[in-house]
Amino acid sequence: MAKDVYVVDAVRTPIGKYGGALAGVRPDDLAAHVVRSLVARTPRLDPARIDDVVFGNANGAGEENRDVARMAVLLSGLPVTVPGATVNRLCGSGLEAVIQAYRAVALGDASVMIAGGVESMSRAPWVVPKPERAFPTGHQEMYSTTLGWRMVNPAMPEEWTVSLGEGAELIADRHGVTRAAQDAFALASHEKAARAWKDGAYDGEVVPVPGTDLTRDETIRENTSLEALGRLKPVFRADGTVTAGNASPLNDGAAALLLVDEEGLRAVGRDPLARIGASAVTGIEPQFFGLGPVEAVRRALDRAGRRLTDLTTFELNEAFAAQALGCLAAWPELDPAVVNPRGGAIAIGHPLGASGARLAGAVAHQLAAAGTGTGLAALCIGVGQGLALVLER
Repeated sequence: MAKDVYVVDAVRTPIGKYGGALAGVRPDDLAAHVVRSLVARTPRLDPARIDDVVFGNANGAGEENRDVARMAVLLSGLPVTVPGATVNRLCGSGLEAVIQAYRAVALGDASVMIAGGVESMSRAPWVVPKPERAFPTGHQEMYSTTLGWRMVNPAMPEEWTVSLGEGAELIADRHGVTRAAQDAFALASHEKAARAWKDGAYDGEVVPVPGTDLTRDETIRENTSLEALGRLKPVFRADGTVTAGNASPLNDGAAALLLVDEEGLRAVGRDPLARIGASAVTGIEPQFFGLGPVEAVRRALDRAGRRLTDLTTFELNEAFAAQALGCLAAWPELDPAVVNPRGGAIAIGHPLGASGARLAGAVAHQLAAAGTGTGLAALCIGVGQGLALVLER
C-alpha cells in the first residue's frame, strides 16, 4: 500500500530577469542555495537522513552539466553520502522532480527527499555540433541553448517544430483568444503578483541569494497598463497577437521542497504544509504544447477523487497568455478566482527547470495559509506534454 507523502517546506529564490540580478550566479550555486536554505529551516532534520535529492533542469549543456542535483548536494554542504539525480522534462522538469520524489517516498524507497529545479537562462551556453567529417573547411553553425528547438531532427514534421510563440498563436487561432484578452490576462498577472509581494504573501518562501541585491521577483511590472501592453508589437507574426508583454519572460532561479513520509514527519518535528494526492502526465501534438495541461489536470484530479470545482487554489504556469486562456476555456466549471491568486509566470517569470517546483511550493504554502483545501499545480511542456500534481490540506 502506498504511503502518504507530505510537503514539509518549500523555498525558492526571487526570480531574476534575463541578464539581470542573478545572471552572475551559476545555476549549480542557485540550486545549492535553495537546498541549503531548505535544510537550515528544519533544524531537527539530520541531513544524513536525506535519502536522495532530485532536481529538474531543462538545459544541462552549461554549468549545470554533470548532474546539477548532485552538484547542489556537494556545494550546499550536505554529507557526501546524500545522492542526487537530475531529470529533464523541459518546462515541467521541476514538477517532474517533485513527482519522482513523491513516488519514491510513496513506494517506501525513501523516507526523506528533497526535490526541486533550477535554470539560468542568462548563462545558457552556445553549442557547436561536431562536424560529420574530420577537418572541415567550411563554417560550423552555432546554436543558443537558451530556449526552444535546436539541431532539429530532419525526420520531424515541420508542423511539430514551430517556435513556442507560433504554437501560442495557433492556440489563439483555435480558441479565438483575442489580443485584448491576452493583454488583460497579462495585466492581471502583474497586478496579483505585485499585490502579493506588498501583502507579504511571499515572505515565507522566498530566500534571497547571497551576494545579490535581489529581494523580490525582478520581472513584475506593477506600473504597467492595458495601454502600455497594447503598444507592444507582435513577435511571431506580423498580424499576430502574442507579444513580449503577454508571454512569460526569460529568467533565472531555483526552488526546492522537502518531502517526507510519516516516519520522516516525526523526525523533522514539523507540521506539514500539505499532502500530495496524485499526479498525471499526458502528451499532445507538439505544436499545441500549450494545451498539454488540459488532459493532465483531468487525469490527476480523477486519480485524487477530486473535481475542478473542489479546487481552492490552482497554480497554472503562464508560458503565454494565449495558452493559459486556451486551457481555461477547456475547464468551464473552474472558478477563475482560484487560478494564480498571487500572480503567474508572465509577471513572476519562468526559469524553465525551476518553474514546476515553484508552482508546487506555491500551492503548498497557499494551502497551509488557508488551513484546508485542495490545490493543483500544472504546466504545459514544449514538444507537446502536460503535467499536473494535486495537493491537499
